[in-house]
Amino acid sequence: MSDPAETPPAPDRAEQPDTAAGAAAGTPEERVAALEAEVAQLRDRWLRAEAETQNFRARAERQIADARNYAIQKFARDVVEAAENLRRGLDALPPPAPDESDLLAKLRGGFEGVERSFLSVLERNGVVRRDVVGEPFDPEFHQAMAEQPATGDAKPGTVLQAWTPAWILNGRLLKPAMVVVAAGAAAKPQDTAA
Repeated sequence: MSDPAETPPAPDRAEQPDTAAGAAAGTPEERVAALEAEVAQLRDRWLRAEAETQNFRARAERQIADARNYAIQKFARDVVEAAENLRRGLDALPPPAPDESDLLAKLRGGFEGVERSFLSVLERNGVVRRDVVGEPFDPEFHQAMAEQPATGDAKPGTVLQAWTPAWILNGRLLKPAMVVVAAGAAAKPQDTAA
């Protein structure tokens, strides 16, 4: 469209309605009131747009932080399984005895050192083991696998035994503890004969 013959003619200024001229038809007070109303409306639209922009930024920052903190969640769940298997292996060893061989004692000590090191690496990366024995049952962190009668001073609803610990990743539950919960007292049958 560089050819001047193809360029459409500019509209005549007299044909376009002028909003200022339309506003000039009223009294100065009416014009001021109309302009103040328009300014208030534009200010409101601007404030809403600013708020929406701030909300978008905050939401994006939150999503980025969550992605940064929880991107390793699947990997961490697999690594936690390895830590639990290491603990199961240590629990399967016979208890220390005064007459046990040096080889078994060194093996146990070595595996316990590996476990301590492994857990400290997990903790440095935001994965924390939470032992739950003796705590009240909390469905947020515990998965009840069995129920047995309360023994000793354990109250009903207390975790008596943990098959696995709870694992937390940066404050969020990674894997619930599999627990045995103390059962409540059996309901006594009511005597209907009075």
